[in-house]
Amino acid sequence: MNEHSSGLSGSIPVGQPDIRAGRLEAEAYAKNFSDLHPPLSPHEALVEADRCYFCYDAPCTQACPTSIDIPLFIRQIQAHNPKGAAETIFEQNILGGMCARVCPVETLCEEACVRNLAEDKPVKIGFLQRFATDAMMAAGEQPFERAAPSGRRVAVVGAGPAGLSCAHRLAMRGHDVTILEAREKPGGLNEYGIAAYKTPEGFARKEVDFLLKIGGIAIETGKALGRDVTLDSLKADYDAVFLGLGLAGVNALGAEGEDASGSADAVGWIAELRQTVDLSSLPVGRRVVVIGGGMTAVDAAVQSKLLGAEEVTIVYRRGPEAMKASGFEQELAQTKGVTIRHWAKPKRLIAEDGHVAGIELERTREEAGRLVGTGETFALAADMVFKAIGQTFVPAAIDGAAEALAIEAGRIRVDEERRTSLAGIWAGGDCIAGGEDLTVAAVEDGKVAAESIHRALMG
Repeated sequence: MNEHSSGLSGSIPVGQPDIRAGRLEAEAYAKNFSDLHPPLSPHEALVEADRCYFCYDAPCTQACPTSIDIPLFIRQIQAHNPKGAAETIFEQNILGGMCARVCPVETLCEEACVRNLAEDKPVKIGFLQRFATDAMMAAGEQPFERAAPSGRRVAVVGAGPAGLSCAHRLAMRGHDVTILEAREKPGGLNEYGIAAYKTPEGFARKEVDFLLKIGGIAIETGKALGRDVTLDSLKADYDAVFLGLGLAGVNALGAEGEDASGSADAVGWIAELRQTVDLSSLPVGRRVVVIGGGMTAVDAAVQSKLLGAEEVTIVYRRGPEAMKASGFEQELAQTKGVTIRHWAKPKRLIAEDGHVAGIELERTREEAGRLVGTGETFALAADMVFKAIGQTFVPAAIDGAAEALAIEAGRIRVDEERRTSLAGIWAGGDCIAGGEDLTVAAVEDGKVAAESIHRALMG
C-alpha cells in the first residue's frame, strides 16, 4: 500500500518506556512459536506429488541454486520411497531439510513450476522436500559413506551453511576436516539468524548432528579467525582452507539518536531470541518499529508481535515491490498483525531521558529512478526500534596475513570455483562478492568449493 497519503504526524505522547517480559500467558508462547508450516502427512504428500508433470529439462531444477533433481525426488515420493527421495535431495544439498523450511521457494523452484501457467498454483516443492528429508533424518540414517582416507587435512572457518556443506562434501571425498566456529554452537545463520517459528524443536542442531554422521569432521567452537587463529597459521597447518565467515558487521542507521537505549540491531536480537529457552522471559516493547525491507526485518517484526507487542510497524523507504522480503513474507507479516509503511526513511530517533520514545520519518518518492525525500515528516511512537538495514563483511579477521586476500565490493573476491586470490584458500557464502545472502546459495558455494579443493589436493 502506498503510504504517501496517511500517517501519524505531530508530537509524540511521552511516557515511561513499556518494555517487559511475560506479556502473554505461558501457553501462548508455545502456540505462537510452533511450526509455521506443519509437515505433510503421507497421504497429503502423495496427493501433492501426483500434481507434478515430471517435466523433461524441468524449469524447477534449473531455478534451484543447488540443482536438485526435483522431478526425480517427487517421482520417488509418488513411488512410496521418501528415503530415496531424500538421498536425491541430499546428494545436491546436504542441508536440504533446512532449505525446505526457509528457502524462498516462491521466487525459486515454485515460481518456475509450469503448473503456474495452467492453474496459478505450483506444486508444493518445499513441502515435499521437507517430507522426504524429515523421513530420512527421523530414521537417523546418513545416506553417504566416506571414501578411503586421503591423508589430507582441510580447515573450514565458520560452521554456517557454506562451511557445513563444504565440510560434508570434503569428508565424503575422504579428507579430514576441522571446522573452526567463533560462536558457542555450530549452524551459523540457521542456528542464530532465522525466525524461531521456521525452525522449531532445535532443528538446526539436529541437522548438524545428521551431517556429522558422515565422519571425519571435527568442530571446534569458540575459535575465531583473527583472534584465536590466523590465516597464515591455517595455511601452514592444513593442506587447504575454506572461509565461510558470513557477515559479522551491521550497517549503521546514521540517524540522530541511534545510540539511545531501546534502539537495537535486529540480527543480534533475533540471535538472542533463538538462544532463549524461556521466551516468556524475553522483554519486548509494547510499540515496536522495525526499519528495513528484508527477511530480517520481517523476522524481527513478526517475532515481536508473537512475543506480545501490541503495535509493530515495519518502515521501508521504497514500495513493496522493492522489498527484499518475498511477497509471501510480506503477507505473513501482515497476517500476523504487523503494519508495513512504505515510502518513508528514518530521520531521527526521538529519545526521552536516554530511551527511545519514537522515531521521526521523512516521506520519500522516486524521481527519475532515484529515491528522494519530500521534506514532509511524520512520527511514530515506539518503545523499541530495530535496525534491519543489512549486514557487512568485517575484513579484520583476515588482516595481518603475509599476503592480503583480494576484496571486491566489500567482500572476498572469488572465481567460479570459489578460489580466492591466495593459493590454497577458498571462500563461500555471504562473505564473498556476489553472494546472494541465501542459505541455499551458501550451500552451493560450499559444495562447489569442496569439489575444487578435492581436485586440487588429488592432482
